[in-house]
Amino acid sequence: MADGIINVYKEKGYTSHDVVAKMRGILKQKKIGHTGTLDPMAEGVLPVCLGNGTKLCDLLADRTKTYRAVLLLGLETDTQDTTGVTLAEYSVAVTEEEVKAAVLSFLGDYDQVPPMYSALKVDGKKLYELARAGREVERKARPVKILDISVEEIALPRVTMTVSCTKGTYIRTLCYDIGRKLGCGGCMESLLRTRVGQFELKDSLTLSEIEKQRDNGGLADHILAVDAVFLEYPALTMK
Repeated sequence: MADGIINVYKEKGYTSHDVVAKMRGILKQKKIGHTGTLDPMAEGVLPVCLGNGTKLCDLLADRTKTYRAVLLLGLETDTQDTTGVTLAEYSVAVTEEEVKAAVLSFLGDYDQVPPMYSALKVDGKKLYELARAGREVERKARPVKILDISVEEIALPRVTMTVSCTKGTYIRTLCYDIGRKLGCGGCMESLLRTRVGQFELKDSLTLSEIEKQRDNGGLADHILAVDAVFLEYPALTMK
């Protein structure tokens, strides 16, 4: 049985649970878990814990994450991304300077209202289950923190930005809130997670690449040992 953490590149169309299920088939072991949900439309870094490494799932889920997102201005949907039902469309009459100012205004502490289409639970039911049943319930704003945010490109109505944030931050909702601040609405068009803690995009492997590494005997080189996650902490030797 493999033990440790492997940096999986989650491709579009898969849920995080799909990745875990496929990894169980590839490695022929049941003890596998992921470290933080990515929406099916999102792609990028998803650390997957194997064997004894599954004890680290909650710890790794708490790590800082970095994303590259494309915000589409002028459109609001029920899911706060382009996969949802259109709720409103607006003309986009904003300047690049106004866009940059609005984006940068979210740097730091930020009270964010979770979207209805999320896995958070209210009275024992997941919000997305209620949303699919046509129900909307009041959600309390939660404190999150945008550690770093920058605008990479503006080609209105699209804005490409890079965001580093704490656990529990919804980038879809950030896009929605930026659109609201600009007065023209907005939603997320695409999302790429480029980093989770020490796990970076350049080191990630797709499921098909993991299968190839398994077949040629090189997969062990891509599995991070459990204790490697704790290298940032001082060592304690017990006798």
